[in-house]
Amino acid sequence: MRNILVWTWRTALAGIVGMISVVAVFRIVPPAFTPLMMWRFVQAPFTGTSMLVRHQWVSADNVNPTVFRAVINSEDRKFYRHGGIDWDAVRAAERANPGRIKRGKPPRGASTITMQTAKNVFLVPWRSMVRKAFEVVFVYLIEALWGKQRILEVYVNMIEWGDGIYGVQQAARQHFGTTAAQIRPDQAGLLAAVLPNPRKFNAGKPSPYIKRKASGFRGRVGGGASSK
Repeated sequence: MRNILVWTWRTALAGIVGMISVVAVFRIVPPAFTPLMMWRFVQAPFTGTSMLVRHQWVSADNVNPTVFRAVINSEDRKFYRHGGIDWDAVRAAERANPGRIKRGKPPRGASTITMQTAKNVFLVPWRSMVRKAFEVVFVYLIEALWGKQRILEVYVNMIEWGDGIYGVQQAARQHFGTTAAQIRPDQAGLLAAVLPNPRKFNAGKPSPYIKRKASGFRGRVGGGASSK
């Protein structure tokens, strides 16, 4: 019994050290790929989707700040005020979702930008309680070791923005024929508006719904710094 406990403790410790180490490395080194990219590649022959992975990292200095403001307005307006998980949103979703599901409506989400970044960079894209537990650990690790600006930089560089399109640089090129640095505020709004379902909605060919949604961001992303 003692040997089992020792082995369990050592395994857990090694796992924690490994998680801390990889998060610390990605504080400096840009991630080259994500588990989601690999999963989409495996899925492609069976789903008829693109087998290409179009991705190019760009530093935050080469991303128009309106992109950051737009995704914050779209996905996580409390980004600078929570520690990775918006527990008020989690509790609100827990209260609302049983009734929403009963009425046939989609459940309300409570995923923050930090949570989405943790899922995109470190975890497989299918749901389970084990994955959720790892997600919470990674969320607090990247908040502690990266800080908010690095989280935003990784988020916009690794997020899926269409079939085979990952990161803001490729999204700008494929959808608008421009670069992340030169993207206009209205285009940044369209990119934000297609989240969190960028394979259903197309920022380059926006539906009336996406145009309306993007127009709601326009006044908040056009200039100045994000309010913290």
